[in-house]
Amino acid sequence: MKKDIIIPKVENVYVAALQEWNDDFMENTWYAYLVNDSADKLETVIVVSKAKGEINGEERQTGSLRHAFVEVLPDTAVKIEMIEESVLRLDNSFMVTFFKGNTLYDKNFVFRAGTINPNNAKTEVPVIFKDGILLK
Repeated sequence: MKKDIIIPKVENVYVAALQEWNDDFMENTWYAYLVNDSADKLETVIVVSKAKGEINGEERQTGSLRHAFVEVLPDTAVKIEMIEESVLRLDNSFMVTFFKGNTLYDKNFVFRAGTINPNNAKTEVPVIFKDGILLK
């Protein structure tokens, strides 16, 4: 029965967008990070990212990218991917699924269209200690 299914709340796990220097492109580039600001390690972590929305009245959608991490240790962060500048005008979602002990957790983190920009990078990201955009 649906009432018997317990869906645990994800706490102290975040997705953040930070702008960093990229030597390949010789410019600042946005990167997505998975932040584990808890005392527990995350195991069998899967992150599925995609972007979708409307540009010039036309519906656009990227393909899905899948990232897997065997574990994310407590009080650490892992780089998920570079966020290409052309998709910043779309909603960028990161579906994060992981085990903490024997319990499965999942949460969808969404950067709304246009929110990934230097003017919004004013929150100090836990564990990384740099200013960025943090989704809780």
